[in-house]
Amino acid sequence: MEIDRPNAPHAIAAEAVLIGLGVAAQGISSDEAQARLDRFGPNRLPETRRRSPVLRFLRHFHNILIYVLIASAAITAALGHWVDTGVIVAVVIANAIIGFVQEGRAENAMDAIRRMLAPHTSVLRNGSRTSLTSDLVVPGDVILLEPGEKVPADVRLIETHSLQIQEAILTGESVAVEKDIAPVAADAAIGDRSCMAFGGTLVTSGAGTGVVVATGAETEIGRISGLIGTVETLTTPLVRQIDGFGRWLSVMILIASAALLAFGYFVQHYSFDDIFMIVVGLAVAAIPEGLPAVMTITLAIGVQAMARRNAIIRRLPAIETLGSVSVICTDKTGTLTRNEMMAASVATGSRLFTVEGDGYLPEGLIRLGADAITIAAHPPLAMLGRAAMLCNDAALSRRDGAWTVEGDPMEGALLSLASKLRAENPEGADAWTRRAAIPFDAQYRYMATLDERGDGSAAISVKGAPERLIAMCSQQLGDSGDAEAIDADYWHAAANRIAALGQRVLAFAVRTMPDANGPIDAATLEGSLSLIGLVGLIDPPRPEAISAVAECHGAGIRVKMITGDHAGTAAAIGRQIGLENPDRVLTGAQIETMDDAQLALAVIGTDIFARTSPEHKLRLVTALQSQGLTVAMTGDGVNDAPALKRADAGIAMGGKGSEAAKEAADLVLADDNFASIVAAVREGRTVYDNIKKVISWTLPTNAGEAATIIVALLLGMALPVTAVQILWVNLITGTTLAIALAFEPTEPDTMRRPPRSRDAPLLSGGLLWHIVLVSTLFTAIVFGIFSYALDKGYSIELARTMAVNTLVVLEIFHLFFIRNIYGTSLTWQAVRGTRVVWATVIVVTVAQFLVTYVPFMQRVLGTQAIPFADGVVIIAAGVAFFLFVEAEKQVRLRMSSRTVPSEG
Repeated sequence: MEIDRPNAPHAIAAEAVLIGLGVAAQGISSDEAQARLDRFGPNRLPETRRRSPVLRFLRHFHNILIYVLIASAAITAALGHWVDTGVIVAVVIANAIIGFVQEGRAENAMDAIRRMLAPHTSVLRNGSRTSLTSDLVVPGDVILLEPGEKVPADVRLIETHSLQIQEAILTGESVAVEKDIAPVAADAAIGDRSCMAFGGTLVTSGAGTGVVVATGAETEIGRISGLIGTVETLTTPLVRQIDGFGRWLSVMILIASAALLAFGYFVQHYSFDDIFMIVVGLAVAAIPEGLPAVMTITLAIGVQAMARRNAIIRRLPAIETLGSVSVICTDKTGTLTRNEMMAASVATGSRLFTVEGDGYLPEGLIRLGADAITIAAHPPLAMLGRAAMLCNDAALSRRDGAWTVEGDPMEGALLSLASKLRAENPEGADAWTRRAAIPFDAQYRYMATLDERGDGSAAISVKGAPERLIAMCSQQLGDSGDAEAIDADYWHAAANRIAALGQRVLAFAVRTMPDANGPIDAATLEGSLSLIGLVGLIDPPRPEAISAVAECHGAGIRVKMITGDHAGTAAAIGRQIGLENPDRVLTGAQIETMDDAQLALAVIGTDIFARTSPEHKLRLVTALQSQGLTVAMTGDGVNDAPALKRADAGIAMGGKGSEAAKEAADLVLADDNFASIVAAVREGRTVYDNIKKVISWTLPTNAGEAATIIVALLLGMALPVTAVQILWVNLITGTTLAIALAFEPTEPDTMRRPPRSRDAPLLSGGLLWHIVLVSTLFTAIVFGIFSYALDKGYSIELARTMAVNTLVVLEIFHLFFIRNIYGTSLTWQAVRGTRVVWATVIVVTVAQFLVTYVPFMQRVLGTQAIPFADGVVIIAAGVAFFLFVEAEKQVRLRMSSRTVPSEG
């Protein structure tokens, strides 16, 4: 049978959809189902072909810095320095293993979305109900939807009975959506397609029947999965800069080594063996082979620190990226808010009250203005509390110290409100017995219950849409609790006032009955009710999110809320949490009308985006990145996954977050706390500072070591240190002193500096100047000590021993200098350092004493014992070096403080 699957089934009448699909309301036959299964395939997402694990592993050796390390390992192995070779090889292998483990993140995100499809569903086949696995569902199947079930595919509804579906996983809206069968506009947003049920969403109440219009990759979840599969993962700023640095360094070392080899052989007439060994020593001195290892350790320490703050790093360099973030794009529901409904406002016949509380906790003050009130002084409040309690199908319970709701979250919030509105000697729900009820229905837009008290009296309690209940009421409760004529204009204005606060409004009415024997139907209720009041409900912001947003602003980070919820609700939450420009909201429909250039301009001045789809979120993140901003995206739903993957740093909520979001993210917050973002940013900035310190220490010291050899060769002088001594210094200091910088604590002004530019060079002008300054001072002081020793008549071996110890002393003092790159090093705290710093200094000092004074080591490295007085001279030279570079830093910091501060 030919079938015509509509492109926009939500815009077509249900009967037309059935005709187009060639289906009757009783479903299709088993034979037809099999034919459609063969044609359209199973209802699951197609699996992508995965690369061979061997190829995936080998790809991680394809990096220019790894080539440099492999070459340096080969050179050191040829020289017989097996310890140095082992360290380099370990770094190379560790780098490949780490990359290999993280390679399958995209595939894992796809797998997580596949698992979200319902495993079983009920369909009509051959005119009768049958249960089958969801992968056998085909377009044209008639699906039966019941509470607690996940929708197996995209379904056009053909019949509903008070059907409500939780679509937060797709739209971000925390309240279950009311469904009907009426078609909507073709361009309606996903959250507004009330006649559709989407695959992976959850039926919370009521029942319904629908026809499947899309399965597998054609569903909304399948489309999101396709987006994840096609999004390019960006490299981190650090990886990008290190890769460029590796290329530059490799070329420079090769050119310099070849030039010096030719110069020494043809001009200075060294033997080829001698000059070759000298050039190899020069190359190893210049190559910072310990840098990748120390960088990895620095990042790993940051990971451990973040784990203590309930943040789990899924990809190692992401913590450094987080430190450079200049914009955080966050979902609203469950991220900035609690993903729990709570009553926030109550309006009676003449007053508007504010409700305080914490989630579903059945305790909290009721305030009129700034003053807390007693319920007994306001009779309508007690009546409203009773109606909210009786006209309710949910239950509150306390589990593991937290209050949770069984049933609809909105009804749970109303039960909590009912407890707050009870007067002295409250009457609980157990004092009443329900005799009849009208379930909530989209047609009537209200719910009603008939309840009987123990003394035989009865009452009808009704809740529903304000405009519907106002029309059904002829009276209202006055301040004294007595009935009076209803003022419809007042109630409409009050409902609009509460809605303007971003709250969802419900109205409550009551009718007193002499007994519980009377009928309860629409005719009985129409025009006979007394309106009690209005309740405004909201998904409240997390208290800690408010302070976290303020701290982000203090750190120069913009916070932007991207949500599928309504613009009014989003703006209200934006005002409460302190977003900038909360009254400026850009909707998904407006985004659709913009091209990429227009959107890139609009995103800068807008911090709230409402009614967005996954494509919109992806475009927004890309637009921000096009402005040179480093973007973090936080979220917890499937709808966040593509943007999480595209963002420079994707952050998922670990508790309430979907599996797809966690798999697509770089960072998972175990406590679902937006405030942890601030700690993550601080830790990320600390990691980058420490990496910068490692580089700022390593490159100048390596350049200083190499410069001593280069100057001696160019001037035709005796080498102040031999090749084997250079290798020794490179090994003992590079694997100890540099690692100490990885453990440096956060500097005091870390969260008062603006985020660095995404394109800020790792080798900034300041760092290049520092390399030139330090390497020049190293060369001058080493040659000064070397000449001093020769002038005193010492042997060349002793002079070289003093020179090599001078190199080590200078590197130790340089370590203490570089620990405080944004402040002074001339403080007791700076001198005291950390336990790791002093441990490495002690290790290096002991090693140098062994080399200098132990006969076996003297024979290996060609050293001699240094007299005590000359040792004091070497230490004094180190102190002079420290004071000079510290003075230069203070002058530079004072000059830069007069300009706009920037990082880099």
